[in-house]
Amino acid sequence: MIVAGEDGRFIARRVIISAAEDIGTADPQALPIAVAAAQAVQLIGMPEGRIPLAEAVVYLATAPKSNAAYVGIDAAIADVKAGRIGRVPKPLRDAHYAGAKRLGHGKGYVYPHDEPVGVARQQHLPDELVGTEYYRPTERGHEREISARLAKLRAIIRGESAAD
Repeated sequence: MIVAGEDGRFIARRVIISAAEDIGTADPQALPIAVAAAQAVQLIGMPEGRIPLAEAVVYLATAPKSNAAYVGIDAAIADVKAGRIGRVPKPLRDAHYAGAKRLGHGKGYVYPHDEPVGVARQQHLPDELVGTEYYRPTERGHEREISARLAKLRAIIRGESAAD
């Protein structure tokens, strides 16, 4: 692409897209590295911009891959477009305006920072979506750690015991 005369900014754009779409949270450093390469191309131009681009491409090519966040956001968007959204649970609704208390907004809200591990057992999704999981991390790269933490968080939020 470089030899063919492709604009370095276009190449950098594709590198950023690859970091977000193909690597995602399997390696959270992929996106900042891709963005840094794009910024370097903007600052120094070509032909020197080829060097940070090459470094970013090598990093991305060897990084663990996951599209779990990408698939998750698309599933959530599809649900919204299909009208599968429901209403925000009353404890999570804004309670900072006149009349909110009368409507039950904020009643029963559990402040996460008051809880022992900073996570509250409470329903966050509308009734129609309870149990829906949009983000399903892989066991590749950093997502292995996210997966373990997410399982613990979901158990706390849903009021499940560790054995569940």
